[in-house]
Amino acid sequence: MDSAGRNVAVLVAAQAVLGSQMPINFIIGGLAGQILAPNPCLATLPISLIVLGSALTARPMARFMQHHGRRAGFLLAVLAGGMGAAISAAGLWQGSFLLFLAGSLLTGVYMSAQGFYRFAATDTASAEFAPRAISWVMAGGLASAIIGPAIVRATSDMTAVPFLASYVAVIAINLLGPVLFMFLDIPRPAATNSSHANGRPLAKLLRSPEIAVAMICGMVSYALMNLVMTSTPLAVVGCGFQPSKAADIVSAHVLAMFAPSFFTGHLIARFGARLIVGLGLIILACAGAVALSGVELGNFFGALILLGFGWNFGFIGATSMLAQSHSPQERGRVQGINDLFVFGGVFVASLSSGGLMNCMGGSVQTGWSAVNIAMLPFLILAGASLIWLTMRPTRA
Repeated sequence: MDSAGRNVAVLVAAQAVLGSQMPINFIIGGLAGQILAPNPCLATLPISLIVLGSALTARPMARFMQHHGRRAGFLLAVLAGGMGAAISAAGLWQGSFLLFLAGSLLTGVYMSAQGFYRFAATDTASAEFAPRAISWVMAGGLASAIIGPAIVRATSDMTAVPFLASYVAVIAINLLGPVLFMFLDIPRPAATNSSHANGRPLAKLLRSPEIAVAMICGMVSYALMNLVMTSTPLAVVGCGFQPSKAADIVSAHVLAMFAPSFFTGHLIARFGARLIVGLGLIILACAGAVALSGVELGNFFGALILLGFGWNFGFIGATSMLAQSHSPQERGRVQGINDLFVFGGVFVASLSSGGLMNCMGGSVQTGWSAVNIAMLPFLILAGASLIWLTMRPTRA
């Protein structure tokens, strides 16, 4: 196996095993927050702080990896993930919402680094192999979609304090990180002193239509997925179903997020990233329509499965657009600012999710409808920007 293939295999395993902690955090974060929060409108604040931690550390993590390498960055991230889980567990044990929030914020450092797995897959890949490498790494999330919810089902009621054992399991997951990353072999970019060799200034990068539209579409795809997913466990339980059903629905959603990755790269190579991103935005709109049509289990399953498919096409397509729009010397700046905007948008979405769900009207159904209606203006924004970019060469 060549270096590129081995690195992809390591990153697939990391996405599958280490990545399973993210479904765990997103399934139980809001439910644990509802137990600890002094106000129900703050129930999803722990999830929001995970995303905020990711947004705040995206650029520093990109710079760290640019100077010290991918392996060092990923090892730093699993350390933060384990410590975040330990602090969250302590918050549950002591009944401290503030301590639980601190653990969630630290967990965001791991989430930030996991976002770079997809970029790391392209570091040693050829231009032809890069879209497939991204897709295969994202496909590793299929295993995390099974492992994470299974751990929640097995551990959520294991202790007298709900979800405490789940966070202990997250600590154990992060201990596997150093073993996996021993096999990663991605050289650091060569250091240069020439400003020309370092690529375009950041302001000029952001004015590039290809980069700007890729960032908008990636941010909208991820933010809207998170907006709906964050409220789903609250909506499912609020409509009278058991937490285990919420775990099943989130599991189906995460499977749908990553299952298309086996062929998304091939579709991008054949039809182009822009068309796949546009298809993803349409599927996200369909997910909202299904969610608005009812609150039976079938509606929840259908909406969340479509949400996963839409995220996959939209986010992987936008990642491919971005990867093709900058030089290796610009990699750290472009990827860091991209994930700052992406996870900044996801933070706003997850923070808004709890308020829309619990504080918009007097019923769960009203809140759930508000969450899904909120998708519309952002889908229009992303769709319009993609159409503008597609028509721009013709106008020129």
